[in-house]
Amino acid sequence: MQLMIPQALKSGDTVATISLSWGGAGDLPRRYAKGKERLERIFNLNVIETPHALKPADWVYRHPEERARDLMDAFADPFVKAIISNIGGEDSIRILNYVDVAVIQRNPKIFLGFSDSTITHFLCLKAGLSSFYGPALLTAFAENVEMHRYQIDDIRRTLFSTGIIGPIAPNKSGWTSEYLDWFDPALQHTRRSLNPHPGWRFIRGNTVVSGRLIGGCLEVMEMLKGTSWWPEPEVWENAILFFETSEEKPRPEFVRYWLRNYAATGILKQANGILMGRPYDNCYAQEYETELLKVLDEEGLYDLPVITQMDFGHTCPVFTIPYGRLAEINCRSQTFSILENGVQ
Repeated sequence: MQLMIPQALKSGDTVATISLSWGGAGDLPRRYAKGKERLERIFNLNVIETPHALKPADWVYRHPEERARDLMDAFADPFVKAIISNIGGEDSIRILNYVDVAVIQRNPKIFLGFSDSTITHFLCLKAGLSSFYGPALLTAFAENVEMHRYQIDDIRRTLFSTGIIGPIAPNKSGWTSEYLDWFDPALQHTRRSLNPHPGWRFIRGNTVVSGRLIGGCLEVMEMLKGTSWWPEPEVWENAILFFETSEEKPRPEFVRYWLRNYAATGILKQANGILMGRPYDNCYAQEYETELLKVLDEEGLYDLPVITQMDFGHTCPVFTIPYGRLAEINCRSQTFSILENGVQ
């Protein structure tokens, strides 16, 4: 899976924010403004909004064609160097009827987001572009009180530097997914509690493997299965799969059912390794591990390297995952590395 690599961000570049699913940015103007201000101040970027990014959530829901137009126009705009998702949601799959893959192919650039943005990442995959599974504006960039240092360093390393990304370490300062109501502006000034970080869990494997990164939010990927947007079998060959679950906290048996589909389609047997993000609130963390190992045992994959409870997905702060770039799981040293640059 060889993908186009977008150009690195640099000081003074223009980036566009976009609402591709839930229109939370329009309903949460104070939180949006905080995330925008940090992009401008910390990273010295010029932040603009796509035309409908700040429309009310109900309007955004009713107009998937305008969300798609925003995305296509942002890719086509030569002054926009990156597109940053404001937040996820549950229905960005509805934009796929209105997109043009050729626009992305002619104008490769950074796209950043997670959760329901999995849809747009698979659109980028179809176009042959490496995109970035990482923080949204309303989450990590607008984090209560201040951005986490781990997050700032991650963005600079992944999107601003053309060097090899290299070893990724757990965030030893602690993690959080504590719920503080975004619609209560007073809580923006309340720091979320951090949980101690015990490190990532290397629950299977004793070898060193490498593979190209592909994955996303499990619930969202279920929406894509069986559509023309689902990658061809060869895309999954020798991959390192990365999976995470949303704040909906799907029951463990559903994760088992979904993983059995990956087994039935041959994806698990083709994989070189699996990464699992920390679940929201760490809910079902042990149960998800049990289900994953159960399915791998059913397939005779007793040595497939697996790391769980990693710092990506619906937790904070996170490291950013570049689609299609070569990564390494070293079970002997219990390390994970991205062996290539994310941008050029």
